[in-house]
Order: sequence, then structure tokens, then C-alpha cells
Amino acid sequence: MDTAQLLRSVRLFDGLSDDDLQALADKLKRWQFIAGEMIFSQGDPARTMYIIDSGDVNIHLPGTESRRISLADLTRGEFFGELALFDEETRSASALATTDVVLFELEHTALEHYLENRPRAAMAFLQVLAHRLRETNAMLSGRVARNVDEELDKNLSWSDRLADIVAEFNGSWKFIVILIALTTIWCAVNTGIALESPPDPYPYQLFNLLLGILVGLQGPLIVMSQNRQAHKDRARADTDFKVNLKNEVNIETLLREIGELRTEVGRIVD
Repeated sequence: MDTAQLLRSVRLFDGLSDDDLQALADKLKRWQFIAGEMIFSQGDPARTMYIIDSGDVNIHLPGTESRRISLADLTRGEFFGELALFDEETRSASALATTDVVLFELEHTALEHYLENRPRAAMAFLQVLAHRLRETNAMLSGRVARNVDEELDKNLSWSDRLADIVAEFNGSWKFIVILIALTTIWCAVNTGIALESPPDPYPYQLFNLLLGILVGLQGPLIVMSQNRQAHKDRARADTDFKVNLKNEVNIETLLREIGELRTEVGRIVD
């Protein structure tokens, strides 16, 4: 995949044409970092953003190993450090190469010249940045804790509900008892004891056919239920991550404010 195709997969450049992407690709610089190497640290001067071509990058708030707050794990096709292109302030977080990575760097000056020649591309940048800011604001200002199971269950289709019922029934003693009772009755009826001309004599081919159809239908329905449960587990994990992240940020804020309060009280006492 060439650089222009990589940019096409980056959400920040969704609104750009092929010509715009190629022009932007020509302005990128390629960098390599080994696993464990810092790409930049919080507070560093910032005039560039990065696009991941290969490897993984962790974005975090620095601290000791036990107090470091992980904000995001990024991989190929994702970007970071984009705020530096617009405000030229210091880095608000740190970036660490968790594996060997290849990055493309876009400098503020290069972007400035690019937008001067292609002003319509600026709107595409602003739309994506506004979307990111809204997501961050919604997470930090609102409640992120929610009942994932309840939300997902409200939107279940009849087929999803049927799959859950079948999966639950198949995993119960009720199903085992019913199947054993049905098998016993079927065998008794068709052995010739109950009827002189049984409809399905031994070896019970019709019954085997019915069991085969039952198994064939059960399999896909159970897998559907398991897939939905996996989706629910991923949603729970995402919610837990957001809750934990918000709690960590708030705790860090409280610790900083308590430290400032202690300093202020110390000054007053002195």
C-alpha cells in the first residue's frame, strides 16, 4: 500500500479527493521507532502529527509505572498528535512505541502550505476534529456508566430473541429430560409393543432424521446467541474502560488540587 492509500484509510482525511491525498502524501516524512522508545512526552514542543503505517502506539498521561494513565492504544491507519497542527502548544500527553513502528510525520508548516493551495480540505479536517472533541467532551462531562445489557436487549430482533431462547433451553436440564422422555416414548411406540404396524420401526430412521434436523437448526441458533453475547461483552469492556479512564482522570485532578491546597495552606501557616 502506498502513502496515499494509507491516508485514504485515515478518518481525518475522509473528505479529501485523490489529488488532495497525493499532494498531502508528498509532504509526509517517514520515521521509525523501536519498541519501548518514546515518540514524544507530555509538555514537549508540538508542531507535528503522526500517522501509523505499521506497529502499535500507546497514548498516556505520564507518571510512575503504576500511576501512568493509558488513554488509547493505536495501530495502523490511526493518527495522533493532531492538535499540534493547529494550536502549536505543548504536547497534552505522551506517546510510546509499544512495538517497532513506522510513522509518517506531518509538520505544521507543511500543512499550512498545503491548506493555502487547497482551502477546501480545511473543512474535512475541522469536521473530524470537531467529532473527536464532541466524543471527549461527552465522556468527561456526562455519565459514561450505563447498563449495557439493558440497552442492547431493547433493540433485539425476533430472531435474536429466538436464538437466546434456544441457547438457554439447550443448556438446561429441562431439555435433557424432555429429549430422553421423547426418545423413550418413540422407541416404545415403534418397537411393535404398542402398535402392530409402527410408523418408524427399528432402526428408527424417521427419528434419526428428525434429530438431525434438530441438531442442524440448533447449531446456527446457538452460534448466533454466542456472537451476540460476545458483542455484549465487548460493549461492557468498552464501557468499563471509559468509566475507569474517567475515574483515573478525576482522581489525578483531585490529587493535584489537594497538593495545591496543601501548598497554599503551608504558605498561610508559614
